[in-house]
Amino acid sequence: MKTNAMRILESLSIPYTVHTYEYDEDNLDAVHAARSAGLDPEKVFKTIVMRNSSNEIYVFCLPAEFEISLKKARAITGSKDIDLIKQSELLSLTGYIRGGCSPLGMKKRYPTYIEETALLEDCIYISAGQRGMQLEVKPEDLRIAADAEFADFII
Repeated sequence: MKTNAMRILESLSIPYTVHTYEYDEDNLDAVHAARSAGLDPEKVFKTIVMRNSSNEIYVFCLPAEFEISLKKARAITGSKDIDLIKQSELLSLTGYIRGGCSPLGMKKRYPTYIEETALLEDCIYISAGQRGMQLEVKPEDLRIAADAEFADFII
């Protein structure tokens, strides 16, 4: 089954590899997903969606084991305040559900930032847009496909 994320990569002639795994409905965090897929959690990038005080939405991709520095996220986005969106809003804003949120193929194109440590890797893994599926891509290819910027925003 092809996801929107896969279709976007294919439309740009960007190579990718699909990795599937059994997901646990009660444990959807990225570290657990990485381990379930037999992948290095440092190379599995989770997708976090945030909103600032001006109601602008931003997308951040970062290694599974790390957290976003709100101070750095505010500086990058020029926001006075920024915080996670409510989980109940994820589907309506992105078209994705928790555990299957990809930085590619969201309902709207939001400003997207990829943690710059991705550049240290030959490839990284992102959600394919469906639980139980990860896409292996080169960091620069993801930047192109997501129209993203590399930035330092982890704690």
